[in-house]
Amino acid sequence: MDKPNIDLPVSYDDVAAAAQVLHGIAVRTPLLENRTLNEGVGGRLFFKPEPLQITGSFKFRGAYNHISRLDTATRRAGVIAYSSGNHGQGVAAAAHYCDAPALIVMPEDAPVVKKQGTAAWGAEIVTYDRWGAQTREAIAAQLSEEHGLAIVRPYDDRLIMAGQGTLGLEIVEQLAECGLVPDRVLVPCGGGGLTAGVATAVKHHCPEAEIHTVEPMGFDDTARSLASQSRQSNPAGVNSFCDALLAPEPGQITFQVNQWLCSSGLVVSDEDVAVAMATAFGQLKLAVEPGGATALAAALAGKLDLSKGNTVIVLSGGNVDPAQFAGILG
Repeated sequence: MDKPNIDLPVSYDDVAAAAQVLHGIAVRTPLLENRTLNEGVGGRLFFKPEPLQITGSFKFRGAYNHISRLDTATRRAGVIAYSSGNHGQGVAAAAHYCDAPALIVMPEDAPVVKKQGTAAWGAEIVTYDRWGAQTREAIAAQLSEEHGLAIVRPYDDRLIMAGQGTLGLEIVEQLAECGLVPDRVLVPCGGGGLTAGVATAVKHHCPEAEIHTVEPMGFDDTARSLASQSRQSNPAGVNSFCDALLAPEPGQITFQVNQWLCSSGLVVSDEDVAVAMATAFGQLKLAVEPGGATALAAALAGKLDLSKGNTVIVLSGGNVDPAQFAGILG
């Protein structure tokens, strides 16, 4: 049954406006194809490599779209974000470009490479216990009030979703240059901002295209939420090395978009992800972090039949700890 047309928290016009803001600032990452990987699934796979983006992940797109639109006084006062690493780096870099001080709340166990990347852009870092009693949202809210900082949320924000949606717009444009359209897009999913933006852009141009989220096992809140059509939380006591995707539940406004535009949620194991990381390095010569490799993991593990049409695999980030990456390759 077709879903009715409703007003969603982010529109295609928002994505198109974000594309204008990001033009000449963000990297228009290429769309890659690999014969060996095509033969493995019996169809055509195209890869969108956001490890090549500024700060090594898609997060810069949304962060810059948000921060660049703040008024001058707000930017000068500074911004604050909470992040497992990639959003923090994106905010730090966007704040640098916009001459805004930045404070980033990060978990103590965030990969060192992500902490170093955030600090390298001039941001101040405050750490917290990911599994402690106080949430990162509460910590950021308190610091925002104390220091007069504007909060830049990682996904539950219209401008953030619109910025991430420019990735989906590029996918459509790049395939069109080859006379093709996407039949399905597989997207790594944490809070759902990337998925919401990509789905908004892709479905505007290609309404028959399927959008599938991909999450690590134990953090399949979006998959369960899509199946039940209501937001579901993850159980306590689970863990995954996909540190970028460990949101406790789907975002409130991101899920309003994704429940209407997504076809299904797929789930992969950490072992599937490790295979995908090694494959991305071996076949595409890309260093992809665990969370960024989940969509490729789903393709390689046969979570969907990809033998017909054109499938786009979003590789959402490449900020992987060098020692961890070496161990996976070894």
